[in-house]
Amino acid sequence: MGRGKIEIKMIENTNSRQVTFSKRRQGLMKKAKELAILCDAEVGVLVFSNTGKLYEFASSSMENILSRYNKAPESSELTTIENVAAEHEWQPEVNELRAEVALLRQMQSRLMGKELDGLNFKDLQQLEHQLTEGILAVKDKKEEKVSLENEALREQIEELRRSSRHCEERALALDNSVCDSDTCLRLGLPVDTSQNMIIPKMESTSNDAQNTMVLE
Repeated sequence: MGRGKIEIKMIENTNSRQVTFSKRRQGLMKKAKELAILCDAEVGVLVFSNTGKLYEFASSSMENILSRYNKAPESSELTTIENVAAEHEWQPEVNELRAEVALLRQMQSRLMGKELDGLNFKDLQQLEHQLTEGILAVKDKKEEKVSLENEALREQIEELRRSSRHCEERALALDNSVCDSDTCLRLGLPVDTSQNMIIPKMESTSNDAQNTMVLE
């Protein structure tokens, strides 16, 4: 019988964890050495224990291996593996977002009257209710906008009316001033004496009346 599958998680027991670390570290170093010999590869392994102790293996020189690693291009196989691992880590969230986007697109299509074949009577009623609420909200917003625009137009019209009345009053005053000036000019009198023209006439009339009474 084969061994059962071991669940990969941190070993809670300290002694068991230390024994497992020692065995697996030795196995890792052995595999790294075999890889270097069998495949003529340059292999370097660095391992730190939970206490901070360093264990390492290098098929040549660890400094040379680290220098070569630092000079490796970003498009190396290691970088590719890291990218794949990162994509794999984010894949569940990406799938969830894609499913949400697909659902939103389906809801948008149904609100436009499309893709209704898979809906039952209750779903159709709910969709109709949503559309009705949406239409009422749009109508309320439209009426609000119309009311605001009408109010602004009324204010503009009232302002124009006030401005028009003011212009008419100024034009009337100007016309009266021009008429008075024309009258004085036709009589050959200065403009300033136009208001006193009636007084001498009234005095003359009074004198004529007195002379008439004396003659009688």
